[in-house]
Amino acid sequence: MNGTVAEGFEPVREAFAANFALLGERGAAVTVYRDGHKAVDLWAGAKNVDDTVGMAGSAPWEPGTAQIVRSATKGVAAAALLLLHQRGELDLDAPVGTYWPEYKAAGKEHTLVRHLLAHRAGIPVLDRPLTPAEAADPDLGAAAVAAQPPVWEPGTDHGYHAQTYSWLTGELIRRITGRPAGEWIADEIARPVGADLWLGLPESEHARVGRVGPVEAPAAAGGLKTRPKRAVAEAYADPDSLTRRAFAAITPLPDENDPAYRAATLPASNGIATADGLARFYASLIGEVDGGTRLFTPRTAELARAEQSAGPDRVLVVGTRFGRGYMLHGSASPLLSPHSFGHPGRGGALAFADPETGISFGYVTNGFRKSVTADPRAQALVRALRTALA
Repeated sequence: MNGTVAEGFEPVREAFAANFALLGERGAAVTVYRDGHKAVDLWAGAKNVDDTVGMAGSAPWEPGTAQIVRSATKGVAAAALLLLHQRGELDLDAPVGTYWPEYKAAGKEHTLVRHLLAHRAGIPVLDRPLTPAEAADPDLGAAAVAAQPPVWEPGTDHGYHAQTYSWLTGELIRRITGRPAGEWIADEIARPVGADLWLGLPESEHARVGRVGPVEAPAAAGGLKTRPKRAVAEAYADPDSLTRRAFAAITPLPDENDPAYRAATLPASNGIATADGLARFYASLIGEVDGGTRLFTPRTAELARAEQSAGPDRVLVVGTRFGRGYMLHGSASPLLSPHSFGHPGRGGALAFADPETGISFGYVTNGFRKSVTADPRAQALVRALRTALA
């Protein structure tokens, strides 16, 4: 294990080490900022999930190692729309069709921008899924969701828009700014904050990114290998369920190690970041980073974390809570405290901010588990962070 830990944050270091010793971690990093200054910065293991540190040909995780973070990307996409609102270029209570006229088709003329952010748009599925190549084409993706009829009346219920969130948010950014979402995020979010995160990985950064893949929970993980509830298991097993259809809006599943996929712009799923990049990004939403840049005003931060959706999720089946683009603390996705807002990535990554404590958190890994919103390794780190603050 490498890195630094400020005095008082030692429990996080201990939990990070335990993830490798007990929970099958292969390569990972965790970073914590407090009041805009780095308090924890740790990394360990192999850069590539299928490598073992010390064996011939393997590469160790290094300070600048980045990984794909799946749905943790959604928090960055949401920030782009909230920043446009903050600048007076986007009305969150306006119909989506105000900015994107084609979206008014198929009974969606009353869908509001805030419905998209809070997973209330009723478009979590596509009747005709897109191939990975089609999904990478922003014109095709936008046309598909614009033509799709909603599966519930927009604004009346919520369900996780696992894949379609890419085109719902990405096309709005493009319509308002006239620029691709990844390019706008690079210029208006990542670069000003100094955050190592990308939506559409540049070729110049390919060497920093490790290979990702599935990992199984160890058989002797101290009882932490749990089975999903029956209703959740049945939803994932049923090919006709909203759950399966939402995650299968891109079929077959893309190869996340394919350079072409990493270079695409999919704001729901294919952002690439370091742990520091995620933590630094969230730090900029609640305060100044290193005494400098702040992205959100206090008012915008409140908009981000004000509850918009709560209760049984029509896609994830379990109860979820969403603000405007961010998951909120709850049983399905425990964060630091009831004041926190952020986003997990399916099977691993987690990032959030907690304005009451001034904490921002980023965790990335190269090994993806079957968990969706509450990975045991990330949760162990969050519990340790609570202990440190207490």
